[in-house]
Formats: sequence, structure tokens, C-alpha cells
Amino acid sequence: MSEDLLRALPELLLTGAAVLGLLLGSFLPRTRQWPVRALAAVTCVAALAATAARWPRPGTSVFEGTYSVDVATGAVRVVVLASVLLVLALSGPSVRGTRRETEFVVLTLLAALGAVLLAGADDVLLLTAAYLLASIPLYALTGLAGDSWGTEATMKYYLLGALVGVTMLVGLTILFGLAGATTYPALARALPGAAPAVVAVGATLLLAGPLFKAGAVPVHFWVPDVTEGTRTPVAALVTTVPKIGAVVAVHRVTTTALDTTTVDWRLLVAVLAALTMTLGNLAAFFQDDARRLLAYSTVSQVGYLLIAVAAAGRSDLAVPGLLLYLAAYAITNLGAFAVVAALPRLRALTDYRGAFRRRPGTALALTVCLLGLVGTPPTGVFAGKLTVFTAAFEAGLGWLVVVAIVNTVASLFYYLRWIAPTLRTDGGARPDDGFSLVPARTAFTAAALSLAIGPLAGPILGAVGPLAGPVVATIGTVLVPT
Repeated sequence: MSEDLLRALPELLLTGAAVLGLLLGSFLPRTRQWPVRALAAVTCVAALAATAARWPRPGTSVFEGTYSVDVATGAVRVVVLASVLLVLALSGPSVRGTRRETEFVVLTLLAALGAVLLAGADDVLLLTAAYLLASIPLYALTGLAGDSWGTEATMKYYLLGALVGVTMLVGLTILFGLAGATTYPALARALPGAAPAVVAVGATLLLAGPLFKAGAVPVHFWVPDVTEGTRTPVAALVTTVPKIGAVVAVHRVTTTALDTTTVDWRLLVAVLAALTMTLGNLAAFFQDDARRLLAYSTVSQVGYLLIAVAAAGRSDLAVPGLLLYLAAYAITNLGAFAVVAALPRLRALTDYRGAFRRRPGTALALTVCLLGLVGTPPTGVFAGKLTVFTAAFEAGLGWLVVVAIVNTVASLFYYLRWIAPTLRTDGGARPDDGFSLVPARTAFTAAALSLAIGPLAGPILGAVGPLAGPVVATIGTVLVPT
């Protein structure tokens, strides 16, 4: 048991920080709660150090096989913890010194813990508990400001989340009734002898939960309304951190519990990937609100991520590519939201006209992040897409790669609708944009990391899984030409 606790130390640190932060905030003056934020930041750094010091080995599980502490879980820990640090930084001006600062920080830590548990869950009961932990804090965060927009967004988010949660429980019940067990390995042994149609229904209902957290079709309707209605730091958190754990959860359920069944889950995931990326891009084409455009952008990115899930088990590059893409996407997406937080009074895309002349550094960071989300070399998302597309080809999903390439090219249109007015130098005098330095610096950091992940793709892929040498050589040649 003591060894299990050591292997789960990062999760325990997040839990302890959330509890201690809540207690600490109860005794601090309501307008001077910065120690709670400092505690959260120190805890994230400590959890990162603990993850690096005891980097998980493949196939390791704890607590009687209910929780996997493997390379995928380790990578998710790193990405989630780094994302929380960026969210804490970009939220500074809008949250620091307010009466709800402690609540914001504690709920953020709990949501991050839920995302990590989603990724590592190896038991459907733990998966359900992780879904709730990754959801309930975000419901509260969405409406934390108490305004009408936030209240409406919270109700939409909560009602759809509750519906999907019940659906997930029905799927869990069906699978438990068929297998008489809840761990993924036990399901893999028992489900092949069950009726395929019933297995397919139960698995689909169960997967509704992590797909909802990821924002994939057909349970994506909440994403644009929540992103537009809540405060920018919460929108950045909601569109990034839960997706990290949810996509890995879909991968773990399908490749472990369903792989031995006759259900063609790869085709199901591939179709969902195609629909998600296409619908996200089509809906983003004519969005005029910056946050709503980013919301549909995140939906489309989930579609690309699901390609790696569909290729898992048939390509050694699928899982490493998925983890690389998750890291690059999280950093780049948070960088774009950091720019929105740095210029809080600019809502429509046309409001950014002439931003390069007024705020050249912030506009440049926005350009890097938006082109990064397209997948432009040498950004990390480009390396992630290249690896994922290669894995899909190896898995025999060439048609899905073609759909993804078409969508990638098409997505450039709506990102340029934001970049073009931003880089114009003939913008007239505009009202104060409410510029905030701390989120701007966060955007600079995220943009720099997005550019750095691309050239470092080879070492990153080497740290998270087996590689095909020619692919790594190709990535290096494209990103760092000689």
C-alpha cells in the first residue's frame, strides 16, 4: 500500500493542496488570499518534480489494478499540471484580490485532479467517479462570477453534464451485468462471450462521459455557450484541462476493455473523429466572437486527437503521437486564451484591428498560437499532427487522414479572419483595450513553448513510447532543416 501511495503521489499532492487551500482561505481576509494561489503553484511544481523523479513504467497499476500509473498517466500529469500553472498566471488580474479567489484556485485544483484520474482510471467505477470530479468543480467555476451570462452557461453545462452522467451510469450497469466485474482487464476477459449488440450499447453509453468532457460530437453543444458565457480564465481551463484526461480515458477504455470484443470500436471512433473535426471547423467559419471561435476550434482539435485513438493498437506511433499532440494543443490553446485575457475589452474579431500597432508583442503571440492551432511548422501542433497522421496511415485509416488534411487546410480560413485584422497597421484609435501585463506574459511563454515543442518532438516522443526511426527523422528534417 505504501508503494501504491508513492506512485500516486502527484494525485495526493493535488488532493492535499485543495483541502489545505480551502481551510487556509477560510482564515484569510477575503481580499488577501494570495497564499492559496501560491500554495497551488508550489504544489503543481512539486507534483511535476514527483512525476519526473518517479517516471512511470509501462503496465504499472496500483490499488488492486483499478488505477494505471503508466507512461500515458505520467504524460497527462505533466500536461495538466503545466496547464494549471498557466491558468493560474493568466487569471491573475481578474481573480487576484477578489472575494472568490480561494474558491477559484481550489476548484481548479479539483478539476485538474479529476482530469488526471480520468486518464489513469482502469475501472469503470473509478472512471465514473473521475467524471464527476472533473465536472462538478467546473460547473461551479462557470457560474462563479454570478452574472447572467455565467448563470445561463452554468445551467446548460450542468444539465447536459447530468444527462450524460446518467447515460454513463446506464452503460456502466449494462457492462457490469454482462461481465460481473468493473476493471478493464476483467471486462476484456468477460465481454467477448456476451451479445455483441448489448456490448456495443453499453460501451457507447459509457463512452458518452469522457466524450462529453472532451467536447466531441454529438455531446459538444455546451462548449461554445460555456466558453462565451463564462470568464476567460475559466473558459481557458474548461476547453483545455478536461480534454487532456478525457481523450486518454477514451483510449484506455477502447484499447483495454473493448479490444477483445467483436465491436468495431475503431470505426466508431474514426467516424466520431471525422464528424467532430468537420463540424467544429464548419461552425467556426463565420464566428465573430473571439472566444466562441476558440470554442469551436477546440471541438475540431478533439477530432484530430481522436484519430490517434482510432489508430491505437495498430501503430506504435499512435499513443506517443496522442500524448505529444495533447501537450502541444494544451499549451497553444492556453496561449490564445491568454491573449484574450490580456485584452479583455476586445470581444469581436474586428475589435483586434490594428492590435499589432498598439500591442506588437501580444499580437505576435496571438499569431503564433493561432497558426500553431492550424498546425504550421515548426510549432508543436504540427509535429503532433504529423505523428498522428502517420500513425493513422499505418493503421489503415487513410480516408480519415484525407478528411483531416482537408479540415486542416479549411481551418486556416477562420484563423486568418482573426489574424488579418490583428496584423493590420492602419487601425484607427480605439477605446482602451484593458491591457493586462501578466496574461500577456503568459501568452508570450505559451507561444515560446509552442514553438519549442516542435523541434523537441523527437526527444518527447522518445520519452513516451516506442518510435519508428524514419518518422522521427522526418519530423526533425521538417522542423529543423539543415
